Amino acid sequence: MDLNTITEVVRRPSERPGTDWREGDAWLAGGTWLYSVEQPDLRRLIDLTALGWEPLVPTDRGLEIGATCTVRDLYAFPWPVRWTAGVLFRRSCEAFLSSFKVWNAATVGGNICMSLPAGPMITLTVALEARYELWAPDGSVRFVDALDFVTGDHRNILAPGEILRRVTVPEHALRARVAHRRFTLTRLGRSTVFLAGTQQPGGHDLLLTITAGTTRPVRIAFDAVPDARTLRRSIDAVPADVWFDDPNGTPDHRRHLTRHFAEEIRRELTAGDLT
Repeated sequence: MDLNTITEVVRRPSERPGTDWREGDAWLAGGTWLYSVEQPDLRRLIDLTALGWEPLVPTDRGLEIGATCTVRDLYAFPWPVRWTAGVLFRRSCEAFLSSFKVWNAATVGGNICMSLPAGPMITLTVALEARYELWAPDGSVRFVDALDFVTGDHRNILAPGEILRRVTVPEHALRARVAHRRFTLTRLGRSTVFLAGTQQPGGHDLLLTITAGTTRPVRIAFDAVPDARTLRRSIDAVPADVWFDDPNGTPDHRRHLTRHFAEEIRRELTAGDLT
């Protein structure tokens, strides 16, 4: 779509682009959503891809993902054998409601900052206990848990002009055992629910992440894998107003699917039979 209100595109912003932020600006990365709908309040686009942020940087502490890393690059990354959670990265990429062409442009940071319930990069980063590095226009930096970033449907904690710089996934989460379940009404449709369960190697814990069926990510932690009744009660304790309602599913439908798939995840991790 043509954005006919845009009067300027900043192709080469400064290394700290937020310092030049003004009302009517928008960050431009992949632009897959930005160009898909009218943007009558925007006057200027600031192109972040020109900054050349490294897409994927393995470290001794885990993995750093640049906000402008494309879905294509994330999917193609050669995961070390020790990072058993690598399977969740690929499954999350495959959960995008988009063609492979969009993968070449869509970014990890863009999907997170859109903060839609079905955002698969939100599922991925919350499930793997990631932290986000945020840059403010005044030059300050803050770090937030991925779980605390999204506050509702298309809502998050970003202040005006603030930017997501990178996502850091800790080493212990990358080594976790993972089980996941996703449901869509059609084969390539938007996620109705997307769940991920993780467990530390040799451990008996369970970290269950619920997304797509809720307006914000929900994380339920157990020191030991619970029995079926305890797990169900924990899911039923999720506040009623957190369950998402749209043409892909009612709150009751999504709660039912979550109970069903969470039990499958519980059994899978208990048995150690990963798929």
